[in-house]
Formats: sequence, structure tokens, C-alpha cells
Amino acid sequence: QVQLVESGGGLVQAGGSLRLSCVASGSIFSTNVMGWYRQAPGKDRELVAQITSKGTTDYADAVKGRFTISRDNAKNTMYLLMNSLKPEDTGVYYCKADLVVETTPPFTEEYDYWGQGTQVTVSS
Repeated sequence: QVQLVESGGGLVQAGGSLRLSCVASGSIFSTNVMGWYRQAPGKDRELVAQITSKGTTDYADAVKGRFTISRDNAKNTMYLLMNSLKPEDTGVYYCKADLVVETTPPFTEEYDYWGQGTQVTVSS
């Protein structure tokens, strides 16, 4: 069974840092694009950053220069290092992964998977 598990959220004061982790586990054939999304109360979920299997990254304008996304393909793990946090960064952060998973052999299928989310709260 394939799943994504996020960790690393918490409460931090403005200017502080947090490091989020997302671990994909299960019968994974390959991991394609992975990304971090966030959702603030009363707002839609938005893309924060994403990274391809080759390490190509893309960031939302609001986090450029402050956040760094990375991944360890050998561990099927993605990270988001968040520096210089601002109150407007507050929200639930979700891990999303485009995975090719093993189904009934010899088949593979490509799916999008979401983690359960981890709360990030930045106080003034």
C-alpha cells in the first residue's frame, strides 16, 4: 500500500525556520514530480514548490529565496526547508507526489498521492 507521510510542522515565530519531510512508501516503481502545497484557513490550496525526479525546482513567488525544496530519490523522501518564515506562511502543508506504483504484476500505474498534511503556524 502506497502512502505519503509528512512531518516537521509546528509553531515557530516569524523569522524562524522549519524543515518539512515527506516520505513515500509502498510498492513504488518510480517517483516523478513531488511538490508541497499549503492551505490557509479560508483559502484555496496553493502550490508552494515542486521538484522533478531530476532535481528541477519551481517555487511560488511568495516563497522564492526563503524556501528550498529537495529530495532524496533513494529514500523516496522530499523536504522543504523554510527559512525566514512569515505569519502569512501559516497553513496546512501537504505533500503531493506523482508516483508510478506497482499493481498486480507485471503492471504499473501512475497516480497522484496526497499526504495528510502537517500544520505550520508562524506567529508574529
